[in-house]
Amino acid sequence: MELYDLFSTGRAHLAAGEYLAAIPPLEQARSISPGTGSIRESLAVAYLRAHRYRDALPEAEAAIECAPNDHYAYYLLGRAHQGLGDRVAARAQYKLATWLRPGDEAYEAALAAVAARA
Repeated sequence: MELYDLFSTGRAHLAAGEYLAAIPPLEQARSISPGTGSIRESLAVAYLRAHRYRDALPEAEAAIECAPNDHYAYYLLGRAHQGLGDRVAARAQYKLATWLRPGDEAYEAALAAVAARA
């Protein structure tokens, strides 16, 4: 399969709620193009939804390296940290996400949730 087909297949599985099915084509796409932020971000989403937080962490970090102003990648990194039980790190990432995209209700709710439990 070509890169675009792998990525499209993975995204289609994500859209259908088939998170485990999304992982293999997205991992293959990452192998072909490891420096593509959208692939790394999509793979982080698939891992998070499959509760594979340890796997999601480097994918979200790589997405941030590809696009340092990507608010959603910071949010994903926060979710990975939160899933691993590191509320301090999660809070820092949620703060960055809200700073980059003020007024986003999901980011603000995530920040409030970890701040309330800290």
